[in-house]
Amino acid sequence: MNQPKFILLVLFNLILSPRSIYSSDFGTVGLIDIPTARMSSDGTLTATAAIQPRTNSYAVTYQASPWLEGTFRYTGYNDWFYWDRNYEAKLKLWSEQDYLPQVAIGIRDLVGTGFVGSEYLVASKKINNFDVTLGMGWGRLSGNGVSKNPLTLLSESFEDRESDFGLGGKLSSGTFFSGEKIGFFGGIVYEFDSLPIALMLEYNPDQYELDIENGGSEPESPISFAFKWDARPGLSMTLSRQHDQEWGIEVSAALDTKALPDKPPRHIYRSSLDFDPSDLPTGINHKIWYDMLLYDVERSGLLLLEATVDESTNVATIVMGNTTYSIWMDAVEQMANLADLHLPSTVSVFDIVVEEEGHRLNSIRMRRPSLTYSKNMYLVEREIRIKPPSNPSFVQHRTDFVHKKMVIDVNLSNRVQLFDPDDPARYQLYAKIGLSMMLPQNWVLSGAIDKDITNNFDESTRKSDSVITRVRSDVVRYLNEGESGLDSLFIQKRGNLKTDVFYRAFGGILESMYSGFGGEILYQPFQSRVALGLSVNWVKQRDYDKTFKHLEYQTATAFASLYWASPFYNYDFAVHAGKYLAKDLGATLEIKRTFDNGWMVGLWATKTSVSAEDFGEGSFDKGLFFKIPFNGFLGTSSRSSYITRIRPIQRDGGQYLEEFTGKIWWDIRSARYDVFSKSIDRLFR
Repeated sequence: MNQPKFILLVLFNLILSPRSIYSSDFGTVGLIDIPTARMSSDGTLTATAAIQPRTNSYAVTYQASPWLEGTFRYTGYNDWFYWDRNYEAKLKLWSEQDYLPQVAIGIRDLVGTGFVGSEYLVASKKINNFDVTLGMGWGRLSGNGVSKNPLTLLSESFEDRESDFGLGGKLSSGTFFSGEKIGFFGGIVYEFDSLPIALMLEYNPDQYELDIENGGSEPESPISFAFKWDARPGLSMTLSRQHDQEWGIEVSAALDTKALPDKPPRHIYRSSLDFDPSDLPTGINHKIWYDMLLYDVERSGLLLLEATVDESTNVATIVMGNTTYSIWMDAVEQMANLADLHLPSTVSVFDIVVEEEGHRLNSIRMRRPSLTYSKNMYLVEREIRIKPPSNPSFVQHRTDFVHKKMVIDVNLSNRVQLFDPDDPARYQLYAKIGLSMMLPQNWVLSGAIDKDITNNFDESTRKSDSVITRVRSDVVRYLNEGESGLDSLFIQKRGNLKTDVFYRAFGGILESMYSGFGGEILYQPFQSRVALGLSVNWVKQRDYDKTFKHLEYQTATAFASLYWASPFYNYDFAVHAGKYLAKDLGATLEIKRTFDNGWMVGLWATKTSVSAEDFGEGSFDKGLFFKIPFNGFLGTSSRSSYITRIRPIQRDGGQYLEEFTGKIWWDIRSARYDVFSKSIDRLFR
């Protein structure tokens, strides 16, 4: 196993949460190679590495809902040095009952090259310590076939199974549940009551015809057995003897992306009210309530932006930001408690305005906490209102953030390039120097400089063979010639044009490949689950060495976006339609699921005017998205996170500036009305 894959598994091990898992070598919940009807708990993310003499297989599986499992798999065939990418989906039809097994239906190689193409209907039943599985398979899971395909009774089109998948990457609908015959597969698991081990036995009819055609060996037996060990909660290891001819080892690590973080304890520290005035920092006036509130707020990990007291209505309007709390309502509670300590006694109502990423979204109206202590908490909760952000006619106090003060942040970072057919994981470790400066009129100057420590990008011999403009596929040149240098340097401003219209404007060196300028507008009516957006950019391609030099290519991109926050399972949908970097026209669909703990998991697919033939391998752009929160992993409260996109292959069709197109909607997601309305019950509990 090479270094990046080993590091990936170690990281998964460090952040494990207790999950019981039965991942097959294919990454899906199953036995050794065959699937079962079982599912992981909703929201479980599982990484799997399966090593055998014949193949090395790596998979990421996500339980997208209680009834839907999705897998992305990357398999290397050692006999002919070929790497295959494919997706799998499994749908639970019904759960196990007293006399009925759990039943699921699935498709392997849903989008891919067809190398592992198969479909199945499978049932699993628990009997004491045994879990018995029996399935009916098409494609590779049919083996030599034992019975006529029953679907041919519906249509003769099911008799022929397509075998030419061209460039891959397309939905293989022409093969689904087709073929002259079907086969059967099955297996059994025995779990010990007092030991963290299980024994597996399976019957897999797969004849490995494609493997044999390319120099692989024929299976000597359809029978395989395995020994599974739960090394610790969420981490399992399996040793298998497959087809009576080879040994294999599989490691799976699972974590719960859905787990709601515990409500953080209230910060216990000496209030500034108990300070001697001489002990307060310079610039804090103990006679001014705003100064005292500002001092305690900043110590608690919040931002106090401005505040106004309306003496005619006894209402205080407080505008706040949040850098610490993963759940915004916990931050609002902390602000309310601190304001209760410091605001004048005449104030009876708080309007706490939430500002996220420079955009004001909601105003939480509540009674002053000290006036509700003797009241029923259910009645207090009913009095809390979420309103559009308040806009006082004048502002009494505003925090004067220091302008032209450069903040420099130095840390280690990494860059990974996945799925190079010569080496599926290349990496770089580098020092990243971040720059940030507040400018007048709420403009912010941001940038980053990279200094290479070690990388193996220079070992890559891959060169772009794109027949369209090379807007992204020369990535290896950027990684080699620009291993150190200026990553970005741009100015940006965010804000509200109206209470329900948000904007963003920016310009400069935007990323490692492009400089330019542009802007974005988002319109989202208050309480609406639907929003509309518009993004426009003009860009020029940077030289490969990460300096201020540029290449000749320049273009403009523009996208109209439609967003929908679904009421089920925290899923959000976005469609962006417009002009891409290679001047192709088309649309991108994004689907993401977000949890209160900060996890975000999703996928995207883009189809443009570039044909599958011109696009090249993969046929169209698609991939997986992960936002991994650091909160809890570092021993402190933080809203920081690691964001990564996993592409099966980097091509030029359907490419855009991902951090500067359709971003406002996702940036403000944690402070939207629908998110706040679900967490009111956390206040003052």
